[in-house]
Amino acid sequence: MGMPHSSDLLLREAMGETIRDLRLRSVRTLRDVSADAQISLGYLSEIERGQKEASSEVLAWIADALGVSVGELMMEVAQRLTAYESATVVRFDDRMAA
Repeated sequence: MGMPHSSDLLLREAMGETIRDLRLRSVRTLRDVSADAQISLGYLSEIERGQKEASSEVLAWIADALGVSVGELMMEVAQRLTAYESATVVRFDDRMAA
């Protein structure tokens, strides 16, 4: 198992993108969700941008603030990672075939 490449999607990035997508789908602001989750706006912003990795407790607070279960949040993250990895494998396979 080697070091991740700069183009690899990190778990914290997939988590952040998923949290942002869920927030935007529910038409909520960072301020609304951070207040409901009882975390700072800046910390939530860093999580959404993939700059900070949230603890399981913080993820549970955020999920609750977004009106989803932790399981639903994790399933969306898993789907995002699977889609990314599938696209990466296809691109790699395409290059090898050329």
